[in-house]
Amino acid sequence: MQTGIDPRSLIGRRAFDINGVKIGTVDEVYLDDATGEPEWAAVRTGLFSRDAFVPLEPSAFVEDHLVVPFDKALIKDAPDFGVGRHLSPEQELQLYHHYGLELPPATARPDHDFGKLATDD
Repeated sequence: MQTGIDPRSLIGRRAFDINGVKIGTVDEVYLDDATGEPEWAAVRTGLFSRDAFVPLEPSAFVEDHLVVPFDKALIKDAPDFGVGRHLSPEQELQLYHHYGLELPPATARPDHDFGKLATDD
């Protein structure tokens, strides 16, 4: 994702798929515990739906919304881990495999966790 963007500014923003179809609204942003960099976003996919995790790399923040370079069906079919807690290394691996993304070298570390961005909730 573009550097220099405050991950808190993503919360509440609309998210669109690669075809310009609205996926939903960014609910939460998850940071890599080791680097503090934003890695995943939980996107609320509908009024009575769940949050789907989407990778922030290779996504882009364009104008006032997040563009995720995957089809909405793939995003809605992502593993459901619930929101509000850390993503375990195993859950992160499942997400990388789901999206067909290359694993970053840091994921090989056993202490590599992804934590929810602290908000003023």
